[in-house]
Amino acid sequence: MGLEEGKEKWMELYNKHIGKYAERQKEFVLDSGLVLEPVYDPTNSHVDYEQDLGWPGMYPFTRGVQPNMYRGRFWTMRQYAGYGTAKETNERFRYLLEQGQTGLSVAFDLPTQIGYDSDHELSMGEVGKVGVAIDTVEDMHVLFDQIDLSKVSTSMTINAPAAVLLAMYIVVAEENGLDRKVLSGTIQNDILKEYVARGTYIFPPKPSLRLIADTIEFCAKEMPKWNPISISGYHIREAGANAVEEIAFTFANAKAYVDAVLKRNISVDDFAGQLSFFFAAHNNLLEEVAKFRAARRLWAKIMKEQYGATKERAMMLRFHTQTAGSTLTAQQPLNNIIRVTLQALAAVLGGTQSLHTNSYDEALSLPTEEAVKVALRTQQILAYESGVADTVDPLGGSYVIEQLTNELEEHIAKELKVIDDMGGAVAAIESGYMQKRIAESAYEYYRGVANGEKVIVGVNKFADSEEDQSFRVLRVDPKIREEQIASIKAVKSNRDNVKVEKSLEELGKAAATENVNLMPLIIDAVRNRCTLGEIMDTLRDVFGEYRPPVVF
Repeated sequence: MGLEEGKEKWMELYNKHIGKYAERQKEFVLDSGLVLEPVYDPTNSHVDYEQDLGWPGMYPFTRGVQPNMYRGRFWTMRQYAGYGTAKETNERFRYLLEQGQTGLSVAFDLPTQIGYDSDHELSMGEVGKVGVAIDTVEDMHVLFDQIDLSKVSTSMTINAPAAVLLAMYIVVAEENGLDRKVLSGTIQNDILKEYVARGTYIFPPKPSLRLIADTIEFCAKEMPKWNPISISGYHIREAGANAVEEIAFTFANAKAYVDAVLKRNISVDDFAGQLSFFFAAHNNLLEEVAKFRAARRLWAKIMKEQYGATKERAMMLRFHTQTAGSTLTAQQPLNNIIRVTLQALAAVLGGTQSLHTNSYDEALSLPTEEAVKVALRTQQILAYESGVADTVDPLGGSYVIEQLTNELEEHIAKELKVIDDMGGAVAAIESGYMQKRIAESAYEYYRGVANGEKVIVGVNKFADSEEDQSFRVLRVDPKIREEQIASIKAVKSNRDNVKVEKSLEELGKAAATENVNLMPLIIDAVRNRCTLGEIMDTLRDVFGEYRPPVVF
């Protein structure tokens, strides 16, 4: 029996069967809007192996950025952590490393994220709440106490003040006898997504892009093992975007950063290999695996065809994945362990380079130590027990995966062209286009939840009549702010204020000019014990503060 004849007979059988047993839904639609066919086969899954897939570690990298992927070493298990003081977070870091974590990921509190010291009036009530409070380089010393920075990779989720936190990390390392060239890790440093999805911006887009270009240029020359940016689709997805918008908006932002650096007469091959990305993993396993593969292939094409990259590393999409916080529920929180497991599996099958698994109690509070341990063990079980890491791209060649990969790439490219035609990411942000699209997608998703089309187990289906209130939650002591203020006063009383004033004055003058890289001046200010707030206020005086447009 030939393929076409077999397909025809199957369709006859299929239609007869659903005449007796109606299907659960009229259409099976993914969050991105793509419709799943009942079955995939060579007649509706069209793949050119050499052009579309290729081989792992080779252009277009559909099957992974390394030839042997996890057969060589597992992804970096990087649990996101940070709360309270630097001392408390250091204890959590060392606990996680003892449990087998292979990379650090720092969460900063809101005042740190928006460039205020803990003693600022706007910091009241927020110090240490959603991350660790870092006011001075002395806090950074405590944060990494007894941790060898030459042997651990550190990711820092920080954006508007990213240059300052990187400077603090450099100074801590150097004061501990380490050359900055040996340091490995990432700063998020992605300000454009803050304007559309997260809100921890400080300066307007133009000076913000300058600071980011400064860090990329500095790291390209001074820190070969450091990723100066992690271009983030995660927060775009968390704000409500679908899978297509997550990748398209991220790539639009990425192109804006590449364009900004290229204006400095640096070859794309000299810095693009240090660009990294950050994506979300949601519940639909098939869609998410295909999304990661489509993103990897499309980015390789963009770098090669649009920017003329010749080095393979400059074409590689290297990314960190975090499981989706927005999918976690306060109702029946133990269900979140299963959600996180599925999402982590999608990330691994999709070829991620590092992974954070959320804790089951994060819809209730900051993660407890017990919940963090379960989250880490989830990754370790996937790595050591599931077998999915033992062959490269295990779903490669699946008819449904390959067709979804093709369709997602096509839709992402179309959305990206819309933004390109508008003038790029900054124009799309300033017009409110990205914000509007994200809001519309979020509305559609939660409309589906409200009317029951989108099932959330334990929330709108299989809900309990009485909620279990027995879960232990982590609470941050409000006295932390008093401790931080005392620490700031101690630093200020022991520093050379003449050097402080000179550092800040020189930084302000350089910021007012166009062609000076600010990183060396920020490092100098940090070394002289200027606080985060003092450095950011100096830049605020020059750059001003951003006020978002009103979008209807």
